[in-house]
Amino acid sequence: QVQLVESGGGLVQPGGSLRLSCAASGSIFRINAMGWYRQVPGKQRELVAGITSGGRTNYTDSVKGRFTISRDNAKNTVYLQMNSLKPEDTAVYYCNAALQVLTTGRLIRELHWGQGTQVTVSS
Repeated sequence: QVQLVESGGGLVQPGGSLRLSCAASGSIFRINAMGWYRQVPGKQRELVAGITSGGRTNYTDSVKGRFTISRDNAKNTVYLQMNSLKPEDTAVYYCNAALQVLTTGRLIRELHWGQGTQVTVSS
């Protein structure tokens, strides 16, 4: 059973910083891409940032220069450092991981999501 557990959300003033973490655990053979998404009520979940197993990153335009995604492969953990936060960054943030599990001698591809963590940017 694979689990993704997020932490680090909270309330912060505009211009402040937060660091989100997401740790994957369970019977994982390999983690390929990992990413952070966010969702506000009434809107679709959107990709914020992604990172490949080799460290290649991509960001949605609205966070470029402010957010940094990174990962620690030894710990199966992905991070999102968020600086210069704005009220429009307020959302529930979800991490996901595209990974492979070894089951009955076969490698199975799976996509897993964390439970979400609330980020609120307000004065």
